[in-house]
Amino acid sequence: MSFFQVFVYLLAAVISVPLAKRLGLGSVLGYLLAGIVIGPFGLRLVGSAHGDVMHIAEFGVVMMLFVIGMELRPAVLWKLRGPIVGLGGAQMLGTAGAVAVLATWLGLRWQMAVAVGFIVAMSSTAIVLQLLSEKDQMRTAGGKSAFAVLLFQDIAVLPILALLPLLATVAPTGGADHAKNAISDLPGWQHALVVVAAIAAVILGGRYLLGPFFRYIAATHLREMFTVTALLLVVAIALLMQRVGLSPALGAFLAGVVLAESKYRHQLETDIEPFKGLLLGLFFISVGAGIDFAVIVDQPATIALLVVAVLALKFIVLLAVSRVSRLEPSQRYLFAFALAQGGEFAFVLCSFATQGGVLVAQMANLLGVTIALTMAAAPLLMMINERFVQPRFRSVLPAREPDEIEERDNPVILAGVGRFGHIVARLLVVNGFGTTVLDNDAEQVETLGRFGIKSFYGDATRLDLLHTAGAARARIFIIAIDNEEKALEVVDLVQENFPKLRILARATSRQHAYELLRKGVTDVYRETFGSAVDLSVHALGMLGLEGERARRTAQIFREHDEASVREMAQVQDDDDAAYVSLARLHIENLERALASDREMFNDAAGQNPERIR
Repeated sequence: MSFFQVFVYLLAAVISVPLAKRLGLGSVLGYLLAGIVIGPFGLRLVGSAHGDVMHIAEFGVVMMLFVIGMELRPAVLWKLRGPIVGLGGAQMLGTAGAVAVLATWLGLRWQMAVAVGFIVAMSSTAIVLQLLSEKDQMRTAGGKSAFAVLLFQDIAVLPILALLPLLATVAPTGGADHAKNAISDLPGWQHALVVVAAIAAVILGGRYLLGPFFRYIAATHLREMFTVTALLLVVAIALLMQRVGLSPALGAFLAGVVLAESKYRHQLETDIEPFKGLLLGLFFISVGAGIDFAVIVDQPATIALLVVAVLALKFIVLLAVSRVSRLEPSQRYLFAFALAQGGEFAFVLCSFATQGGVLVAQMANLLGVTIALTMAAAPLLMMINERFVQPRFRSVLPAREPDEIEERDNPVILAGVGRFGHIVARLLVVNGFGTTVLDNDAEQVETLGRFGIKSFYGDATRLDLLHTAGAARARIFIIAIDNEEKALEVVDLVQENFPKLRILARATSRQHAYELLRKGVTDVYRETFGSAVDLSVHALGMLGLEGERARRTAQIFREHDEASVREMAQVQDDDDAAYVSLARLHIENLERALASDREMFNDAAGQNPERIR
C-alpha cells in the first residue's frame, strides 16, 4: 500500500466524518460513505476490492477484535451471564433457525441453509458499540441487552467455526491460502478436532506462560516493549489460527481474551487505546470500499430483496426475543434496531464456509454484499429509531403529577439535587435553614428521601409550581440544574415573575456562565472551578511551595479568573477576534499579578527568614 493510498484514506476520513456528524448521520456512516467514494467502485483512488482494500480491512478487523477481546474480562462475562446466555442464545438460535427454514424453503440444501443462518445471525460489534456510545445509550436497558448479545455472538464464533467443516457438501475453494493450511487435507472431523486443540493450546498457554513472559518484558522498563509484545502475541496467534485454517481475526480475538486476564492488561490497553479509534475507522472505510457494486448492478432486485429480508427477519426475531425478556417497549425497539444488521464476523464465517466447501463462491459473494449493505444501513436504522420511533413512546408515557408541596414558607428554594445540588441542600439543612428542594427526576427524589433529604418532584420551569413552592415569599432561589437550557429558562421565569428573589446559579461550563451573566445573574458559581483551585493549592504544596504562598497564588488566580469571566461575558459569541484578544490580555494581566506577588513575597521572606520555614 503506497503513501498516496494512506493519504487518501486519511483525507477521506477527515472530510467525511465531520461532515456526517454535522448532518446528524454519525461517524460510522461517514466512514462507510468515505470508503464507497474512494473505493474501487467509486473514484478508484485505492486498489482493487480483492487487493489493497481487503488487506487493509483484514488488518483493521484483526486489531479491532484484539481490543474487543481485551475488554471481555471474566468478571464482565460472569456479571452478564444471564443476558448473555439467555438473550444471546435465543437471538442466535432464533435468527439462525428462521433463516435456515426460509433458505431451505427456497431450495438450498439443509447444510447450506444452516450455515447461512449462522452467518446472518451475526451483528457488527464495532458498529453497534460505536453507535450506542455516540448516542450515550450503552447504559440503557436496551444498550446493555445489545452488548450481552454481541458478547454471546463473539464467543459463539468458536463453536460455529468448528461446526462448519461438518456441513461441507461441495469441493473446497480455498485457493492458495487454503492449500497452505497444515491440515487442509484432513477429513472434516479431524480438521475440527485440530481446530479445537489449537484454540485450547492458545488458552492454556496464555494462562500459564503469559505471566512469566510479561514479567521478563517488564524488567526492561521500556514502555514501548509492551506494545511490541502485544503485537507479537497477536501476530503469532493469528498465524497459528491461519495455519489450522481459521481466520487471523479470530486469533487476534483469542489473544485479546487471553490478555484480559493478565495483570498487565491495563497498561496494554493504555498503550493501544490511541490506535483503537483509527483502526475502527479503517475497518469501516474498508467495509464501504469493499462493497462490490458490480454484483449489485448485475442483480439489483435480488440484492435489494436480500437486504430487506435480512433486516426485516432479524428485526422481527430481535423484537420477539426482547419481548420475552420483558424489556420495556421503547428499549425493545432500540435493541432490535441496533442489532438488525450483519456483522464483521459474518465475513469471516462466509470466507471459511467457502474455503471448506460449505458454500459455493457465487452464493458467498451475494451473501457478502448483502451483509455489507446491511452494515451500511445500521446508522440509518438507529436514526429511524431515534427520530421516529422513540418520540412515540415518550409522547404516550403518562406524566407524573408534581408532588404537593407542604413547605411554602422556607427562605430558600433549590432547583436540582444532582451531584451539585444535593451538597448545597445538605449544607443548608444541617445549618437549620428551611429549604424547599425541587427536582424533575422522580427516581432521584425517591433516592434522596431514603437518605433523609426531603425533596419534591416537579418541573421548576412551571410557574404554578414555583408559586406553590413559595417563591413569592422566599429570599433566595438556587438553580443547580445540570441542563443548561433548562437552567436559563428558569432564570427567565424567576426574573420575570419574582424580581425581588435573589438568584444563585450553578454554571456547568464557562460558556454557560457567560450566558447566565448576560441575563443579569450576578451570583454565578462554576461547578468545577472551586474544586480545581483546591486541588491546585494541594499540588503546589506537594511540589514544595510554602502554604501561605500557594493560597495567595490561588486567591489571585481566583479573583482574576472571576473578573475575566464577567468581562468576557460581554463579548458577542460570533466575535472570535475580540474574544481571543481579551482572553490573552487577561492571561498577561494574571502573569504580571503573580510575578508581582512573588517579588513581594520574596522581599518579605528576605526580611523575615523564619517565614519560609
